[in-house]
Amino acid sequence: MERFKLVVAVHLILMENGKILLLRRYHTGYEDGNYSFVAGHIDGNESVIQAMQREALEEAGIEIRKEDLTIAHVMHRKTKDRESIDYFLTCQKYIGQVQIMEKDKCDELTFYDLNHLPTNVIPYIKQALEHYQNHIPFSIYGW
Repeated sequence: MERFKLVVAVHLILMENGKILLLRRYHTGYEDGNYSFVAGHIDGNESVIQAMQREALEEAGIEIRKEDLTIAHVMHRKTKDRESIDYFLTCQKYIGQVQIMEKDKCDELTFYDLNHLPTNVIPYIKQALEHYQNHIPFSIYGW
């Protein structure tokens, strides 16, 4: 019998001047047209920190040193077809300028005022952001 497997993902909560970085998904086949964080799955043979560094560079064109990343929230999430563990990381500084690097998967990458977020932020992302703001380190979503 094969063991149960979880999908593991990383998400970047990047704040700048009281604003949060959000990207709008485009032609990915998952939540297209809705807002999320810079994020992705762990590819294997990499740590959570390494995965976040890779995704930040691949999606937003920024380099983040490992010592500048902090795990701020962890979520155990369930959908109809899988379960995942989502790590939400923050950083205080990065190298480079935020820009869309994957134009085939993202059509907007913008800092939004926390009090004026788009209405179509993916629900679990919205929950993670609220928990981050309230210093709640762990949550469960989808049960």
